Amino acid sequence: MKRILMGLAAALVTVLGGAGGAWAQTPIATPGSAEAGRDKAQVCSACHGAEGVSQVPAFPNLAGQQASYLAKQLADIRDGRRSVPQMAGVVAGLDDRDIADLAAYYASLPSHLGQADPALAERGRRLYKGGDPEAGLPACAACHTPTGQGLGAAGFPALSGQHPPYTRATLEAFASGTRDNDPNAIMRDIAARLSDAQIEALADYLSGLH
Repeated sequence: MKRILMGLAAALVTVLGGAGGAWAQTPIATPGSAEAGRDKAQVCSACHGAEGVSQVPAFPNLAGQQASYLAKQLADIRDGRRSVPQMAGVVAGLDDRDIADLAAYYASLPSHLGQADPALAERGRRLYKGGDPEAGLPACAACHTPTGQGLGAAGFPALSGQHPPYTRATLEAFASGTRDNDPNAIMRDIAARLSDAQIEALADYLSGLH
């Protein structure tokens, strides 16, 4: 099953014109130094936690995230390709080496695992593993892997253990187009096909996926 899903992920990247490579495409010289990133992350801990696990569900957990994805997001926010007003002042002074080091540091930390709501988990599991053919929705696992760890080489992010409110907000932002730094609109197209109930079920399931 894992080989099938990985093959589907590769096919999606090809069909979408290399979207996966574009996710990882940044001017950042990775890999960075996790040791150097530890010191630079002091300012980040106020929102994202001392160990990359946020105590505020509206802010994402960064621990265990793919370094390629983190580097792209930090560069996009710094360079104005992604709007996150709360972070604009924090990232404005970061150079490419700072971003590479921060991405390496957070990627080196053990990822967080939450507790899914049993009432939602089964619906979320079916959608994550198998998609919804009638709605034209591919399985999330094809790009983000069956365990939700993501694919670093393609720049697909880890989703496992993320706070449900943050995941919901992210999918809603992609669906509405208010977040648009996804190459070839891959996530905007997928998220726009999701119902509110599907978004809620996915967000809850992912919080406990491991």
